[in-house]
Amino acid sequence: MKYMLLLHGDSGAWNAMGSAAQEAWMGAHAAAEAEARRRGIYLGCEALKPATSARFVRVRSGKTITTDGAFAESKELLGGYYLLDCPTEQDALEIAAMIPDATNGFIEVRAINEDV
Repeated sequence: MKYMLLLHGDSGAWNAMGSAAQEAWMGAHAAAEAEARRRGIYLGCEALKPATSARFVRVRSGKTITTDGAFAESKELLGGYYLLDCPTEQDALEIAAMIPDATNGFIEVRAINEDV
């Protein structure tokens, strides 16, 4: 089953880190990716641009409304994702626990609905 791991973290945490902490953070991401590759479950991962660069599109009564981000008032914003194809949900949860964003935010693990 395919799983998307959505990385939610403190939007200001990266800028507050020193360069050594940023390097360690990226090393932890590399380790999570390497483990997913070793298990043969890795499909991809990407970081997202800051929420301030997002655009929100809504259609109301046939009219398209586009709003600049960030709309959310939360400090924990979506910052990236991993896409895995795992034999079990436990595999997805184990990789999620390796991702450093889980230390100051959370990882949302969602199964892909392949029935649609």
